[in-house]
Amino acid sequence: MHESTDASADRHADDNVPNGTRPQSFAIRAKYIPLRLSAWERKILRLVEAALNVSEYTDVVDVLTYSRMKPKQRIHAQIRDLCSILTGLAVASDYARGQELLAEKDFAANEAFFQTAFEVARRHKVANPEKSRDTYGKLIHMLQDSVSDDITRLLDFSCVKPLVTVHSYLEVRKGLELLDDPLIQAATKEIIPDGKTRRAIQREISQKERAVQLLAKRYKRGQTLGEEEIKRCLYSIGDNSSYLRSARDPCDTMIKYLHQYFKPERPTDRADSLAISDGVGGARLSHDHSRQFRYVFQSLALWREICHEMYKLWYLSEKDLLNPSVSYHLRNTGQGLNRVQAAPHVSKAMYEILNTVQKRVGSWVGSSVVHLGDYNVPNALTFIDKYAQVQRILGPLSTCIRRLGDVAREDAHLAKYIDETFGGVETARKKILRDFFRHAFDGSGASDSFSAGSCIDGRLTSAWNWCSEVEKKPYWSLFLITGFAGFDGDF
Repeated sequence: MHESTDASADRHADDNVPNGTRPQSFAIRAKYIPLRLSAWERKILRLVEAALNVSEYTDVVDVLTYSRMKPKQRIHAQIRDLCSILTGLAVASDYARGQELLAEKDFAANEAFFQTAFEVARRHKVANPEKSRDTYGKLIHMLQDSVSDDITRLLDFSCVKPLVTVHSYLEVRKGLELLDDPLIQAATKEIIPDGKTRRAIQREISQKERAVQLLAKRYKRGQTLGEEEIKRCLYSIGDNSSYLRSARDPCDTMIKYLHQYFKPERPTDRADSLAISDGVGGARLSHDHSRQFRYVFQSLALWREICHEMYKLWYLSEKDLLNPSVSYHLRNTGQGLNRVQAAPHVSKAMYEILNTVQKRVGSWVGSSVVHLGDYNVPNALTFIDKYAQVQRILGPLSTCIRRLGDVAREDAHLAKYIDETFGGVETARKKILRDFFRHAFDGSGASDSFSAGSCIDGRLTSAWNWCSEVEKKPYWSLFLITGFAGFDGDF
């Protein structure tokens, strides 16, 4: 039997989804929401990306030994080289503007240009985590070096300025009252087409556009804050809403599946058990069914909160990484050379999130240790990159589970294959989910229990380990027939 229960899955009670995240006021959210790039800024972004693509900054700087030049000299030379490349590209793209930069014949005199260029690249990355995956790390490492007192003196200018957020943009233009208008909810919400008629969708689009127009007219301030600038702020908040849906909602979906297909109580059927044993199937933990159920639920609830606060965590990560008073040490962490640096702001925020989740879910299963600034998670950049993977893991997985029903309905041959090989759509779904809830949360994925295990970041390490082995699973064909393309996202 292969009929799908997609509808019942979607109607499944939301009581099982953690709802402790209270809706924040837009005034608070806007402090961490990056402003959408303007057309001119997108042009600058392309220049920075091109300069970073040809730069060999980290290859030259992050080495233990190097001939002739001392570390500070290498850093200074590489930053100046990057600025030279950027200046040359600026000349090539806009000759008049480029001539102005060259006329100064001094990088320090063009400090504002370089600060803006690097800030635009950082802002674009925060707003679009899937973008600039090859160049952002290089940029941050360069800026991390540039803020040290010695390098700043050698350069005679600063490369860093604060990220432009919706809040800071409106604050400068005396338009913060926009964020307190109740209509902003309608103007920035994401329109989700699932299960809606074309007319209903069009009605929602019209309502949203009308709300944007009303707010733009209501809060314009002549030359200080125009209608287009207000719309840009509203669209930036809308971008954040879209990101939350793509990053946070898969966590909600997996929590629903956990409660739909499994129960907290010890099952009578072994096929319904989530129990794991140390040493069996690669597991490093031993949990009976009830304990594993709670462990998985708590881990997913924690990831949901982290995804919800991702913009804030990214903002704080850059604050830690670009803090001139907190230096880093280049160390071989067992995963190559890494910059080991304390991250006090991110660490504090993480423990606040963890404390919130622990209060809501009750008795905590496993360790509460957050690795940050050590050999497991060397710095805030590694931290933010690690938790950006949550949506890349849960998104494709939840899509596969959901699409199985569609595939069976649309193709009789595939429906027969699923029936004969796996016992039907629901049984196939349960096989995948049971294996994921057991072995993506079994403490595996590292050479020792300290690096993986049940600590906060070790839970994600285990999930990535499961992803790396999914091609060996007996249900791998189910991923392929549902259009699975990988867990790495787009580069």
